[in-house]
Amino acid sequence: MRDYHYAWLIWSVAFLCPWAVLWIALPDHRAVMWKTSLVMAPFGLTEPLFVPEYWNPPSLFDLAQRTGFDIESIIFSFAIGGIGAVLYNLVMRRKLASLPPHERNEPRHRFHKLAIALPFALFPILYFLPWNPIYAGIAAMVAGALANVLCRPDLKLNTLVGGLLFLGLYTVLLLGLEWSAPGYIGQVWNLKALSGVLVYGLPLEELLFGFTFGLYWTGLYEHFTWKKSATA
Repeated sequence: MRDYHYAWLIWSVAFLCPWAVLWIALPDHRAVMWKTSLVMAPFGLTEPLFVPEYWNPPSLFDLAQRTGFDIESIIFSFAIGGIGAVLYNLVMRRKLASLPPHERNEPRHRFHKLAIALPFALFPILYFLPWNPIYAGIAAMVAGALANVLCRPDLKLNTLVGGLLFLGLYTVLLLGLEWSAPGYIGQVWNLKALSGVLVYGLPLEELLFGFTFGLYWTGLYEHFTWKKSATA
Protein backbone atom coordinates (compact mmCIF):
# COMPACT_ATOMS: atom_id res chain seq x y z
CA MET A 1 0.00 0.00 0.00
CA ARG A 2 2.88 2.39 0.72
CA ASP A 3 4.09 2.07 -2.86
CA TYR A 4 0.71 3.45 -4.00
CA HIS A 5 0.51 6.39 -1.62
CA TYR A 6 0.17 8.95 -4.40
CA ALA A 7 -1.72 6.80 -6.92
CA TRP A 8 -5.12 8.24 -5.98
CA LEU A 9 -3.77 11.78 -6.19
CA ILE A 10 -2.19 11.16 -9.59
CA TRP A 11 -5.34 9.46 -10.88
CA SER A 12 -7.63 12.27 -9.69
CA VAL A 13 -5.34 14.89 -11.24
CA ALA A 14 -5.30 12.85 -14.48
CA PHE A 15 -8.99 13.70 -14.89
CA LEU A 16 -8.00 17.36 -15.09
CA CYS A 17 -6.17 16.61 -18.37
CA PRO A 18 -9.34 15.92 -20.43
CA TRP A 19 -11.00 18.72 -18.48
CA ALA A 20 -8.31 21.10 -19.75
CA VAL A 21 -8.64 19.77 -23.31
CA LEU A 22 -12.37 20.42 -23.26
CA TRP A 23 -11.81 23.87 -21.77
CA ILE A 24 -9.51 24.75 -24.67
CA ALA A 25 -11.64 23.09 -27.35
CA LEU A 26 -14.97 24.56 -26.23
CA PRO A 27 -14.59 28.27 -25.42
CA ASP A 28 -18.35 28.73 -25.66
CA HIS A 29 -18.88 26.10 -22.95
CA ARG A 30 -16.34 27.33 -20.43
CA ALA A 31 -18.97 28.92 -18.21
CA VAL A 32 -20.88 25.63 -18.19
CA MET A 33 -17.74 23.73 -17.24
CA TRP A 34 -16.94 26.07 -14.36
CA LYS A 35 -20.46 25.98 -13.00
CA THR A 36 -20.91 22.22 -13.23
CA SER A 37 -17.43 21.53 -11.85
CA LEU A 38 -18.01 23.81 -8.88
CA VAL A 39 -21.40 22.21 -8.23
CA MET A 40 -19.95 18.71 -8.42
CA ALA A 41 -16.78 19.34 -6.37
CA PRO A 42 -18.51 19.33 -2.94
CA PHE A 43 -19.82 15.84 -3.63
CA GLY A 44 -16.26 14.72 -3.06
CA LEU A 45 -17.08 15.25 0.61
CA THR A 46 -19.33 12.19 0.48
CA GLU A 47 -16.22 9.98 0.43
CA PRO A 48 -16.74 8.77 4.05
CA LEU A 49 -19.88 7.01 2.83
CA PHE A 50 -17.71 4.77 0.64
CA VAL A 51 -14.54 4.34 2.73
CA PRO A 52 -13.80 1.57 3.58
CA GLU A 53 -17.02 -0.21 2.52
CA TYR A 54 -16.36 0.29 -1.19
CA TRP A 55 -12.66 1.09 -1.29
CA ASN A 56 -9.88 2.38 0.93
CA PRO A 57 -7.33 4.37 -1.08
CA PRO A 58 -4.08 5.67 0.44
CA SER A 59 -4.38 9.45 0.32
CA LEU A 60 -2.54 12.67 1.04
CA PHE A 61 -1.79 12.99 4.76
CA ASP A 62 -3.60 9.65 5.21
CA LEU A 63 -6.83 11.62 5.40
CA ALA A 64 -9.02 8.86 3.93
CA GLN A 65 -7.82 6.35 6.50
CA ARG A 66 -8.04 8.75 9.43
CA THR A 67 -11.23 10.65 8.60
CA GLY A 68 -12.83 9.15 5.48
CA PHE A 69 -12.41 12.50 3.72
CA ASP A 70 -9.61 13.25 1.26
CA ILE A 71 -8.47 16.03 -1.05
CA GLU A 72 -8.32 13.74 -4.06
CA SER A 73 -12.09 13.15 -4.07
CA ILE A 74 -12.75 16.87 -4.41
CA ILE A 75 -10.32 17.14 -7.35
CA PHE A 76 -11.90 14.07 -8.96
CA SER A 77 -15.44 15.38 -8.50
CA PHE A 78 -14.52 18.82 -9.83
CA ALA A 79 -13.05 17.30 -12.99
CA ILE A 80 -15.82 14.84 -13.83
CA GLY A 81 -18.45 17.52 -13.21
CA GLY A 82 -17.14 19.70 -16.02
CA ILE A 83 -16.28 16.81 -18.33
CA GLY A 84 -19.65 15.11 -18.01
CA ALA A 85 -21.53 18.32 -18.74
CA VAL A 86 -19.90 19.11 -22.09
CA LEU A 87 -18.41 15.89 -23.50
CA TYR A 88 -21.53 15.08 -25.50
CA ASN A 89 -21.69 18.54 -27.06
CA LEU A 90 -18.03 18.37 -28.07
CA VAL A 91 -18.21 14.96 -29.72
CA MET A 92 -21.61 15.55 -31.35
CA ARG A 93 -20.75 19.15 -32.30
CA ARG A 94 -23.66 20.72 -30.51
CA LYS A 95 -24.20 24.11 -28.92
CA LEU A 96 -26.64 25.23 -26.25
CA ALA A 97 -29.83 27.06 -27.20
CA SER A 98 -32.73 28.26 -25.10
CA LEU A 99 -35.78 26.04 -24.87
CA PRO A 100 -38.78 27.80 -26.49
CA PRO A 101 -41.29 29.18 -23.94
CA HIS A 102 -44.16 27.01 -25.24
CA GLU A 103 -42.11 23.87 -24.54
CA ARG A 104 -41.44 24.97 -20.97
CA ASN A 105 -45.18 25.11 -20.32
CA GLU A 106 -45.89 21.50 -21.26
CA PRO A 107 -47.61 19.52 -18.45
CA ARG A 108 -44.68 17.18 -17.84
CA HIS A 109 -42.58 20.13 -16.67
CA ARG A 110 -44.59 20.18 -13.48
CA PHE A 111 -42.05 17.59 -12.39
CA HIS A 112 -39.04 19.62 -13.54
CA LYS A 113 -37.53 20.19 -10.08
CA LEU A 114 -38.44 16.72 -8.85
CA ALA A 115 -36.69 15.07 -11.80
CA ILE A 116 -33.51 17.04 -11.15
CA ALA A 117 -33.51 16.37 -7.40
CA LEU A 118 -34.60 12.71 -7.50
CA PRO A 119 -31.18 11.04 -7.16
CA PHE A 120 -30.20 13.31 -4.27
CA ALA A 121 -33.45 12.47 -2.46
CA LEU A 122 -33.28 8.79 -3.33
CA PHE A 123 -29.68 8.06 -2.39
CA PRO A 124 -30.09 8.49 1.41
CA ILE A 125 -32.92 5.97 1.32
CA LEU A 126 -31.07 3.45 -0.85
CA TYR A 127 -27.90 3.84 1.18
CA PHE A 128 -29.42 2.05 4.17
CA LEU A 129 -30.42 -1.03 2.19
CA PRO A 130 -28.29 -4.14 2.83
CA TRP A 131 -25.90 -3.66 -0.08
CA ASN A 132 -22.68 -1.86 -0.82
CA PRO A 133 -23.16 1.94 -0.98
CA ILE A 134 -21.85 2.09 -4.55
CA TYR A 135 -25.01 0.30 -5.69
CA ALA A 136 -27.12 2.96 -3.99
CA GLY A 137 -25.25 5.62 -5.96
CA ILE A 138 -25.60 3.74 -9.24
CA ALA A 139 -29.32 3.12 -8.72
CA ALA A 140 -29.94 6.76 -7.74
CA MET A 141 -28.22 8.03 -10.89
CA VAL A 142 -30.18 5.62 -13.11
CA ALA A 143 -33.40 6.87 -11.52
CA GLY A 144 -32.30 10.46 -12.05
CA ALA A 145 -31.46 9.84 -15.71
CA LEU A 146 -34.85 8.20 -16.33
CA ALA A 147 -36.64 11.06 -14.59
CA ASN A 148 -34.75 13.60 -16.69
CA VAL A 149 -35.72 11.86 -19.91
CA LEU A 150 -39.37 11.52 -18.88
CA CYS A 151 -39.48 15.24 -18.13
CA ARG A 152 -37.32 16.25 -21.10
CA PRO A 153 -37.63 13.65 -23.92
CA ASP A 154 -35.47 15.86 -26.12
CA LEU A 155 -32.54 14.96 -23.86
CA LYS A 156 -32.89 11.24 -24.55
CA LEU A 157 -30.03 11.09 -27.05
CA ASN A 158 -27.83 13.29 -24.87
CA THR A 159 -28.43 10.98 -21.94
CA LEU A 160 -27.65 7.68 -23.66
CA VAL A 161 -24.76 8.85 -25.80
CA GLY A 162 -23.37 10.93 -22.96
CA GLY A 163 -23.38 7.88 -20.72
CA LEU A 164 -21.48 5.84 -23.29
CA LEU A 165 -18.99 8.63 -23.99
CA PHE A 166 -18.22 9.18 -20.34
CA LEU A 167 -17.94 5.42 -19.82
CA GLY A 168 -15.38 5.29 -22.62
CA LEU A 169 -13.28 8.09 -21.17
CA TYR A 170 -13.59 6.71 -17.64
CA THR A 171 -12.52 3.25 -18.80
CA VAL A 172 -9.42 4.64 -20.49
CA LEU A 173 -8.38 6.49 -17.32
CA LEU A 174 -9.17 3.46 -15.15
CA LEU A 175 -7.07 1.24 -17.40
CA GLY A 176 -4.32 3.83 -17.09
CA LEU A 177 -4.50 3.49 -13.31
CA GLU A 178 -4.23 -0.29 -13.48
CA TRP A 179 -1.37 -0.08 -15.98
CA SER A 180 0.61 2.50 -14.03
CA ALA A 181 0.01 0.90 -10.62
CA PRO A 182 -0.34 -2.87 -11.14
CA GLY A 183 -2.22 -4.52 -8.30
CA TYR A 184 -3.57 -1.22 -6.98
CA ILE A 185 -7.20 -2.06 -7.76
CA GLY A 186 -6.95 -5.43 -6.05
CA GLN A 187 -5.53 -3.86 -2.90
CA VAL A 188 -7.67 -0.73 -2.68
CA TRP A 189 -11.13 -1.78 -3.86
CA ASN A 190 -13.12 -3.94 -1.45
CA LEU A 191 -13.72 -6.59 -4.11
CA LYS A 192 -15.02 -9.13 -1.60
CA ALA A 193 -17.96 -6.83 -0.88
CA LEU A 194 -18.75 -6.36 -4.58
CA SER A 195 -19.90 -8.60 -7.39
CA GLY A 196 -16.40 -9.87 -8.03
CA VAL A 197 -16.84 -9.31 -11.76
CA LEU A 198 -13.75 -7.83 -13.39
CA VAL A 199 -13.67 -6.55 -16.96
CA TYR A 200 -10.05 -6.52 -18.12
CA GLY A 201 -9.11 -6.22 -14.47
CA LEU A 202 -11.55 -3.36 -13.80
CA PRO A 203 -14.36 -3.76 -11.25
CA LEU A 204 -17.76 -3.91 -12.92
CA GLU A 205 -19.04 -1.43 -10.35
CA GLU A 206 -16.55 1.23 -11.45
CA LEU A 207 -17.68 0.85 -15.06
CA LEU A 208 -21.31 1.08 -13.97
CA PHE A 209 -20.48 4.23 -12.02
CA GLY A 210 -18.88 5.79 -15.09
CA PHE A 211 -21.82 4.90 -17.31
CA THR A 212 -24.57 5.98 -14.91
CA PHE A 213 -22.79 9.20 -13.97
CA GLY A 214 -22.64 10.06 -17.67
CA LEU A 215 -26.30 9.16 -18.07
CA TYR A 216 -27.43 11.49 -15.31
CA TRP A 217 -24.95 14.34 -15.59
CA THR A 218 -24.81 14.82 -19.37
CA GLY A 219 -28.12 16.64 -19.77
CA LEU A 220 -28.46 17.96 -16.24
CA TYR A 221 -27.25 21.49 -17.00
CA GLU A 222 -29.58 21.76 -19.98
CA HIS A 223 -32.47 20.51 -17.87
CA PHE A 224 -31.74 22.84 -14.98
CA THR A 225 -31.26 25.96 -17.14
CA TRP A 226 -33.98 25.28 -19.72
CA LYS A 227 -31.45 24.79 -22.50
CA LYS A 228 -31.25 22.25 -25.31
CA SER A 229 -28.52 20.93 -27.58
CA ALA A 230 -28.70 22.36 -31.08
CA THR A 231 -26.63 21.90 -34.21
CA ALA A 232 -23.55 24.09 -34.06
